Amino acid sequence: MKIVPVSGGALDRLFVTMAVPLYDGDPNYIRPLDVDVQAVFDRERNPRFQRGDCARWLLLDESGTPIGRIAAFFEERTDGAELWTGGCGFFECINDQKAADLLFDTAKAWLASHGIEAMDGPINFGNRERWWGLLVEGFHPPCYCCNYNPPYYQQLFERYGFQVYFKQFTYRRVIATPLSSRVGEKALNALKDTGYTLSHIDRKQLGKAAEDFRAVYNDAWARHEGVSPMSAESAQKLIQSMKPIIDPKIIWFAYYHGRPVGFWVNIPDVNQLIVKYTNGKLTLPGKIRFLWNRWRRRCKTMFGIVFGVVPEHQRKGLEAAIVIAATKVLQDPTQSKYEELQMNWIGDFNPKMMNVARYVGGTIYKTHHTYRYLFDRTKPFERHPIL
Repeated sequence: MKIVPVSGGALDRLFVTMAVPLYDGDPNYIRPLDVDVQAVFDRERNPRFQRGDCARWLLLDESGTPIGRIAAFFEERTDGAELWTGGCGFFECINDQKAADLLFDTAKAWLASHGIEAMDGPINFGNRERWWGLLVEGFHPPCYCCNYNPPYYQQLFERYGFQVYFKQFTYRRVIATPLSSRVGEKALNALKDTGYTLSHIDRKQLGKAAEDFRAVYNDAWARHEGVSPMSAESAQKLIQSMKPIIDPKIIWFAYYHGRPVGFWVNIPDVNQLIVKYTNGKLTLPGKIRFLWNRWRRRCKTMFGIVFGVVPEHQRKGLEAAIVIAATKVLQDPTQSKYEELQMNWIGDFNPKMMNVARYVGGTIYKTHHTYRYLFDRTKPFERHPIL
């Protein structure tokens, strides 16, 4: 077996395509769009390169056939961080522990050469809502930009020495299911306070939606470990990148005297709308199919990206109030055709959000593990702290 650094050209293309044969015969596999994977490693498109670096490798067998791949990356050390942690991701491999170990060793050695002390994986060189965690339970078709992998990957990671740093759950709820009376009870305080207003976004005011999103995100989420504050420019770029798929009626904001204090952001599952028909390439026929499916409202799955309330408005029933307002629209067949909601990326270190998902009727549908590997094996391992 031979490790080959990926340095552009044909190897860059091979890095993207090599995994496809590993999933032959798997009916649940949906090949990601090539451009989505390539964007992660594009220095012009990924702002993480401004404060970090990345490297990639392919693993070839004796005949030169690719049998594995991995990427490793790091960002500047956070002030006050006890452990400088990098990451590895975009891991694919045949069912062979020696092959996997060689890939992990290569990523570890590169990170260690830059002074990194540990690596998390499989994670993204970017935001957590994409390409994060190893699927270990619930091998259902993946939602857009979510990791999907064979079950044997869990053994490859754990036998190497990776330990579970945290678990992240995807909860599923059938839209038509009535909300529990408990949700209404929890929402009473917020609904009685005339200072609160709840509304979905207006497609004609996406700039305002971007700035409102940034305000809540930076207050509710950027305090968490591993989550960086979002700039105004990044927020605008995010909304613009989502513009073709935005359904205004499934992106909700809560305001207190006009100030954004909470959000519930969902998108149609693009994998069901278009990606599963593309074989990795977004061609003109694929775009036409996408527009047709969207016009005909043929996407039955809405995908929850993020739900958050700023700290000073938590425990006031606002989370439940947002859910009630949105559900009234979602359960109206004249306004919505969605049949299920998948609430993505709820960490086991966030019991508040797990409770929200449960009391709105969600049940765990998929489980991903985010692993950590300490380079100094004598150091004690600690799980992600509970929020």
